[in-house]
Amino acid sequence: MFQIFTDFASWLTYQLLGLASETKLADAVHFFIEDVSKIFVLLVVMIYLIALMRASLNVEKVRDYLQKKHKGVGYLMGSSFGAITPFCSCSSIPVFLGFTSAGIPVGITMAFLITSPLINEVAILLLMSLLGFKFMVLYVFVGMSIGILGGLFLDAIKAERWLQSFAAEALVRGQSQTESQKSTPQETERLSIKERHQFAKTEAFDIFGRVWKWVIIGVGLGAALHGFVPDGWIETHLGDGQWWSVPAAVFLGIPLYSNATGVIPIMESLITNGLPVGTTLAFCMSTVAASLPEFILLKQVMQWRLLAILFATLLFAFTCVGWIFNAFTPFL
Repeated sequence: MFQIFTDFASWLTYQLLGLASETKLADAVHFFIEDVSKIFVLLVVMIYLIALMRASLNVEKVRDYLQKKHKGVGYLMGSSFGAITPFCSCSSIPVFLGFTSAGIPVGITMAFLITSPLINEVAILLLMSLLGFKFMVLYVFVGMSIGILGGLFLDAIKAERWLQSFAAEALVRGQSQTESQKSTPQETERLSIKERHQFAKTEAFDIFGRVWKWVIIGVGLGAALHGFVPDGWIETHLGDGQWWSVPAAVFLGIPLYSNATGVIPIMESLITNGLPVGTTLAFCMSTVAASLPEFILLKQVMQWRLLAILFATLLFAFTCVGWIFNAFTPFL
């Protein structure tokens, strides 16, 4: 699906700019071009499509189902959607904004946001080939559980009060439209195709105008740090499986950044070179879902308090996952 962005980045980096493919500079430039182009397209297209759906369909029925009737199912649906979508943490943000604008509760949206970068189809296949079917099932279960419990916790503390003003207003507006559409159920049907397009276009470019520069800053930081840790350093210093090696691996992953697919060869290398599985997963989860570039982007939709709560929740979850997998791997 995203191969076109990889090909575009390769053409621009290696052919147009003429950078040698084996250098760290070329890797950083390729990483930057691929992720920025992908996120920009997702930002516009996903927000546009979701806004078009809001203007065209009776999505208030979905919102009502998720909000009131089966909240637990809502968390499961949000996490499941995150598990099957091939987005990294940064490129999940456009969908997060679309969900917020549609009035979907923050906890369900957070379940999606947390799960999406953690579970990747390539990682699933790799883990199954390296460690077996049982381990792969446990990995999916744990990843979705993190998303569901994280969403449940953030809903319980009413995290929506710590969204940035424009995101909070979009959430309130989306939820209030539910009530107005219940009283006037034919309102969306009276919109012409041109009016629906105009609404969706305005929504997409308004949000794009707010966050595009932060995409460049966030991904730029990630590209600058890409490949920063020397080869073999992690296995040498964290490979003995001590209890502290898991939180150390989590904190080591914070300054780095990779998407879920990009971290796969790192994960394979660490496991095959003897790093405990739990420590490897903790490091890779932190790199993908709790990196500084991601939180630079999230700052545009969340206040500092919510960012801090989400950050602490993720670090705690990743550490627990690492300890659990290190403890149970011998039995799997």
